[in-house]
Amino acid sequence: MAKKKKPANRTWPSSRFEDQATAEGASRIAGIDEAGRGPLAGPVVAAAVVLSSCDRIPNLNDSKLLTQAQREDLYSLIRENALAIGIGVADVDEIDEINIYQATRSAMCQAVSRINPLPDYLLIDGNIKLDIQLPQLSIVKGDRLSFSVAAAGIMAKVTRDKIMLELHEEFPQYGFKQHKGYATREHREAILRYGPSPVHRRLFKGVRDELGPLFSDLT
Repeated sequence: MAKKKKPANRTWPSSRFEDQATAEGASRIAGIDEAGRGPLAGPVVAAAVVLSSCDRIPNLNDSKLLTQAQREDLYSLIRENALAIGIGVADVDEIDEINIYQATRSAMCQAVSRINPLPDYLLIDGNIKLDIQLPQLSIVKGDRLSFSVAAAGIMAKVTRDKIMLELHEEFPQYGFKQHKGYATREHREAILRYGPSPVHRRLFKGVRDELGPLFSDLT
């Protein structure tokens, strides 16, 4: 049977950045990515993943380009094959206190700190630089270009989805099971109907609009 070809118009992650870091002397390279910067509710979750140089987990890609079933299958494969995985979480209180960008950096630093021994090189999705004394490279759309970053994105996304399912059990009226906290029409209507919950990001537009006079007490 002929081997199925990947679509020619899609960018697939490779080991190019990992190989470059290895050529510079690194031996323990962590890809770092996050999930949940945009939603109106729930935490932002970051993951750091160290893959062995021989790992080639099939069909790794940006988690946003995968189905839920594909992400969950890859989540299991990554857990089985990665040399190390670290997870960091910044909750809604931290997001409201220091803003989503800084909370994302905080979650990423947590994720790196939970790898033992620490990596010696970081590949970070986006334009983010971390206050960690380690060599690092920021890669725009890194989850579509780097194996390690793609793996981290999948770990972060599936971990966050699991958290949102738990929050759905606590606050079923908001429908977190369906939209995972993102600003869908149904979610906005639920906020309007029930008001924000304790796990909503109070300073995000779409949440603060419904706080009314309470908002002045939060700023």
